[in-house]
Amino acid sequence: MHMKRLVLAVGHVAAAIAMAIAMAAPVRAQMANPMDYPLPKPAFPGQTNAPPPARKSPPFNVETIIPRFMAPWALAFLPDGKMLVTERYGFIRVASMNGFYSAPIAGVPDTKIVAAESLHDVAIDPDFAKNRLIYFTYFAPPPGEDPGVWPIDVFYGNVWKASVAERRTMRVGEERVARARLSEDEKRLENVQVLLDGVNRRIVFAPDGTMFVTGADRFRFYEPSYDGTNHEITDPDILRNFTGRVVRINRDGSIPKGNPFLDQPTVLPETYSYGHRDPEGAAINPATGQLWVVEHGPLGGDEINIIQPGGNYGWPNVSYGRRYNGDPIAGTGATAKAGTIQPIYFWYPDIAPGSAMFYTGNLFPEWKGNLFVGGMAAKSLIRLVLDGNRVVAEERLLHDLNERIRDVVQGPDGAIYLLTDSGKLLRLTPKK
Repeated sequence: MHMKRLVLAVGHVAAAIAMAIAMAAPVRAQMANPMDYPLPKPAFPGQTNAPPPARKSPPFNVETIIPRFMAPWALAFLPDGKMLVTERYGFIRVASMNGFYSAPIAGVPDTKIVAAESLHDVAIDPDFAKNRLIYFTYFAPPPGEDPGVWPIDVFYGNVWKASVAERRTMRVGEERVARARLSEDEKRLENVQVLLDGVNRRIVFAPDGTMFVTGADRFRFYEPSYDGTNHEITDPDILRNFTGRVVRINRDGSIPKGNPFLDQPTVLPETYSYGHRDPEGAAINPATGQLWVVEHGPLGGDEINIIQPGGNYGWPNVSYGRRYNGDPIAGTGATAKAGTIQPIYFWYPDIAPGSAMFYTGNLFPEWKGNLFVGGMAAKSLIRLVLDGNRVVAEERLLHDLNERIRDVVQGPDGAIYLLTDSGKLLRLTPKK
């Protein structure tokens, strides 16, 4: 099966990328221009449009380590300085600083590539040197379906046309988080275990050793289309179980005893927070130990949220964005509502955030404690200067590269490493 996947992705990768672009074009054509509407009013000063920092970033070098991955999504460093890189087509590769990257690692589970679903994050167990465990998120095809690339309508258009009852019987695929042992020769995954269904975005290890995993709104299991609703959703079980979530599990997939909804039998026990839309960036703030999540809004309204256990972050009833046709979210366009938690920062129009990273290294002392966000639509690396839990300055870097920045990671050497949607692995170091 692995060879079948290899032939499919390598033989048709160019056609698949072209198809994805072509299929997305009608969606883009139907989208309103967010600047045609009034800018949303922030709930407090500094919640958006932070000024430039008093001191601009120091000069730095941009080095291309590898120029040609196929649709990379995530990067993680192994203890020996090598890297694991995921590609949306169902591949995990080992890469080295000398520009080498391996053939796809064998044993990766079958992946379905449709719309925004594919193979996503990869993370290294904190005890990897002893157990060689890695974790990854992906979209699994339904039983009996071969892995491969599907038109966008399989995930969006076909679902919109169906009733909720029909949607619940559709075998579209399953979001998953899994773990496996990386073989000693780094050529295959062993003992693959599915830990949880229902989430497949970013993986972050908490200070207590548990795992946070973010998941996008599972709109297909309830009434809305993927860009929100024209009325409010009031059923608390729908909000807690099917809107975008942050989940918390132990590294073996079991449920930690301190999760906030364990005494509520109608809420999935792994749920930690809810009311998110599509949280693709996540990182632990080293100053506080709290999880910060960066998520996609609809038309405008990308957010940064600090995650509280049991917290409701508003989607799809509250948003600083609009539906893609320009209509207000939930009919009212509410940006605040009792019982929901405000983002600490939002962007309007979108930046399309793909990742988040707190810089803690010594190579760039001026950046220590800053939050970096990979901007895809913004085609920038976004540097945010913080004062406690507030964003006080924003600077956009690398805009001249014209690259959609998918992932941003601090390396063991203190350099910053970036993956771009065009397939590049870049390294930022100070100019001397």
